[in-house]
Amino acid sequence: MTSPPPNNPAILARDLRLTLGDGAAAVEILRGIDLIVPTGQTLALLGPSGSGKSSLMSVLTGLERATSGELIVAGAAFSSMSEDELALARRGRIGIVLQAFHLLPTMTAQENVATPLELAGEKDAWERAAAELEAVGLGHRLTHYPAQLSGGEQQRVAIARAIAARPPLIFADEPTGNLDGSTGSSIVDVLFSRRTQTGATLVIITHDKDLAALCDRVVTLGDGRIVSDTVKADMAAS
Repeated sequence: MTSPPPNNPAILARDLRLTLGDGAAAVEILRGIDLIVPTGQTLALLGPSGSGKSSLMSVLTGLERATSGELIVAGAAFSSMSEDELALARRGRIGIVLQAFHLLPTMTAQENVATPLELAGEKDAWERAAAELEAVGLGHRLTHYPAQLSGGEQQRVAIARAIAARPPLIFADEPTGNLDGSTGSSIVDVLFSRRTQTGATLVIITHDKDLAALCDRVVTLGDGRIVSDTVKADMAAS
């Protein structure tokens, strides 16, 4: 018997499918994903390149529309929204940390964090940006531009930017992929620490089993399907 979903899950996906291309050229990327993520959980989407994990993240964040299936994210029915409605629904619900940082090079660290808050209508954007950068250990780098920051510092700015608006969901796509081992380890510490302090649900997309093992739950993808789904209690017992 299938267990009922938890009350108000962060993510509820049923039979999500994604097909790219038409006719004979059509390629099925996601092949019926069923996934329920309770609020506050840390989840790793694990799998090699081509397994579908990045495509699944794109669908779960509303950056890509599923071909079919049901998707509810932080209470919003993504699967029934228009493109404009999705863009509005993402705002305030989802923060994203990417492997390549994606900071605006002509803006300081504080401007990179404050600008999205200002665009969302937050009146105390500058103060919140400064406080968030202080929280990730960059209170002394507010006026530095990305080119003046190390890779680890740039990723800390990206984490601050993702979390500053207090979205209920944070996605991190290979957050340590461009960093050396020790720097990557410190970034993981910052990411998990800030997630704990804010209570957000965290979804990490990775091929790194050691990083995945830090999460409450590991969902492994292969060929566009979920091939295993293990929570930490199960992992400890195995």
